[in-house]
Amino acid sequence: MNRLEAILDQMQQPETTLAESVKLYAEAASLTEYCRNTLEKASLQLDEIDAKCAEVQTPEADH
Repeated sequence: MNRLEAILDQMQQPETTLAESVKLYAEAASLTEYCRNTLEKASLQLDEIDAKCAEVQTPEADH
């Protein structure tokens, strides 16, 4: 996140050229994709943990 903020700050500087802005934009897009993938993996892991916890907490039916 810090790098994304730094990229945004740099892109907002008047001395940043168009070519530099394009490179920064590409880097930001790559970082955003990485973050999105990381969050998706974490979300899936949490879903798996929740499912396991639900199995443990659900009492078995009496015979």
